[in-house]
Amino acid sequence: MKAVCHIIFFLFSGLSLCCQQYYVRGEVKDESGNILQNVTILQHKTGYVFRSGTSGTFGIISNYKTDTFNFSHEGYFSQRIFVDADNYVSVKMKLKPASMSNIRRDKLSSLTKDLEKDEQKSWFTGDETYASLLENHFVNTQRYPNTGMSLNVDRASYSNIRRFITLKSIVPPDAVRIEEMLNYFNLNYEEPENNKLFKIRSTISSCPWNSDNQLMFINLSSRKLDLEALPPSNLVFLIDVSGSMDMTNRLPLLKSAFRLLVNNLRAKDSVAIVVYGGVTGVMLNTTSGNEKEKIIKAIDELEAGGNTPGESGIKLAYSVARNHFIEGGNNRVILATDGDFNVGMKTEEELNELITQQRASGVYLTCLGVGMGNYKDSKIQTLAKKGNGNFAYLDNYKEAEKVLLKEFTQTLYAVADDVYMNVEFNSEYVKEYRLIGFDNKVGALRDSLSVIEGGEIGSGYSMMALFEIEPTEINRGAILDNFSGGKYANLMLRYKLPGDTAQKYFNETCMFRYTPFNNLSSCYRFSTSVAMFGSLLRNSRFQKEAGWTEIISLAQESSEENDLLQKEFIAILEQARLLYTKYKKKKGGGPNF
Repeated sequence: MKAVCHIIFFLFSGLSLCCQQYYVRGEVKDESGNILQNVTILQHKTGYVFRSGTSGTFGIISNYKTDTFNFSHEGYFSQRIFVDADNYVSVKMKLKPASMSNIRRDKLSSLTKDLEKDEQKSWFTGDETYASLLENHFVNTQRYPNTGMSLNVDRASYSNIRRFITLKSIVPPDAVRIEEMLNYFNLNYEEPENNKLFKIRSTISSCPWNSDNQLMFINLSSRKLDLEALPPSNLVFLIDVSGSMDMTNRLPLLKSAFRLLVNNLRAKDSVAIVVYGGVTGVMLNTTSGNEKEKIIKAIDELEAGGNTPGESGIKLAYSVARNHFIEGGNNRVILATDGDFNVGMKTEEELNELITQQRASGVYLTCLGVGMGNYKDSKIQTLAKKGNGNFAYLDNYKEAEKVLLKEFTQTLYAVADDVYMNVEFNSEYVKEYRLIGFDNKVGALRDSLSVIEGGEIGSGYSMMALFEIEPTEINRGAILDNFSGGKYANLMLRYKLPGDTAQKYFNETCMFRYTPFNNLSSCYRFSTSVAMFGSLLRNSRFQKEAGWTEIISLAQESSEENDLLQKEFIAILEQARLLYTKYKKKKGGGPNF
């Protein structure tokens, strides 16, 4: 009996020791005192991996009071540190010399020339510290007249937002990218004149959410290519058939989407199908576009199962694309996935680097995202940017039809690569300006090595960019005097033709032409309602004078009667108002929705 009691005592003692938990807290910075986010933290005793947060801090629950942790971050020397849970951990990481570092630089969506990182640190306050996307703030024109943005045809954010609202779910603020919401509607397309590649129009008006300010609209249209005259396409469908894709809104939806795409193929086009999942392999060797039945049969036979070896699938797809590369043709990998790459961190970095390398080879990348729950929006978006391509989210069959049938040439045929727009404001008219959308990731802004690169512009594409403007007294006086004609801003497009390395430029001068908001054409007023919706979902600090009633009213009166997408937008607004009003009441006030 005594022996039994000893055994029970030791069992309970061991259980007590095992269940005791400690909290390891700390922060990671570089040698200059700048915080480092997304630093990989490896706990030696358990093998668990953690990350530092957006403010560079971390908190780890551990069963061990003391342990050894390894801190690693791209471009920095790794550090191995002995940690005692009683002490706050301060880690200072040393940057590797450029000769030793193969740094994967963060990509910026927009960039204001000469705006110092230290000045932007004032933006990282209050409600913004939790977010990985940081809303653009006002910038003084006299000090920083030049700002620019990377242009592309991505529209994924809008359909992803629609999916959340339809499922009666609050939209994560980081899922809201206003420029992609505006891209979705292809507003105010006009064919460029005289066989030019682009057409740019601009106008200035009052700002509906801030009566003291103005809005500047920039509308860009690209040349529409003749489908029959387009060069041959060498397409590789790279389809995720892993176990996570075994749901109605994933692989079955993708199969329907690819059938639509196949119907657009010509005899001079070709398709190969590569899959990754339980197995990685070529399911269909390169096949002519006139053999539609054979291609569709291969698509129909796809089944989901297994893990997600994304790296091996991408390597194989690019290999197939290179082996059948068409000089002067449209060589493109179309990656379709829920983004749940089930691979180690090292492999993911290699995967990103791999796509960056392939970009120079002339093989483009289009990404189609599907699914919910484990859908990795930011990961797929990153891959599309690295692959000099575009990104769409398919939440239903209608969206697949829109992206791959109605907007086939916009999605798959580029008229220009590396497209970047620079705007130089005239400080006589513009006191301060704020770019709406094109928000940068917090990590990219904090990274001194961040770069901005242009995106891909497709055939027959129309984009709308918006700036909120604080006008000067000269500006206000010109409106009172009904004056127009002064130079408001200079626009410069920097781009390359597909398959060409020569830098080209397209310049446009924006004259001071003020139009009262109610007199604007409907496309500008409707685009404003879309931007306001995005700002409301992000709980923008800059849009405090407009709520659901104003946005819905503006969308209703400015929408085109026969435009089904615009009518659907109004229905989504109504759903969102009910959802967010209910959420606000449940939270006892909550965010300013």
